[in-house]
Amino acid sequence: MSVDRVEEAATGTESTAATATESAVRTYAVAPGVRLNVRNGPGTSYGIVRVLPEGTRVPIFCQTPGTTVSGPYGTSNIWDNIDNGEYVSDAYVQTGSDGYVASRCA
Repeated sequence: MSVDRVEEAATGTESTAATATESAVRTYAVAPGVRLNVRNGPGTSYGIVRVLPEGTRVPIFCQTPGTTVSGPYGTSNIWDNIDNGEYVSDAYVQTGSDGYVASRCA
């Protein structure tokens, strides 16, 4: 085995364990030019806890139905859980799907 292959193999082994958890949750782009409201529940009646700046990518830990919202990526009642107690409308997140791309929130 060449030196390059040995280094590649060693690096791959170490990084596999480190990225196993990271790769379980993908990040998705928020629609261009949008400052997105983050709410404390899956709907527009929930309070805004913060606003994401333009160009943000968000993780989606789970998804749940809520208020129907129309946005750049269609009309959807799916809400994405992006952090503990923080939700954004899936209509503003480029997931490449009109349906669920993560497990349902418990």
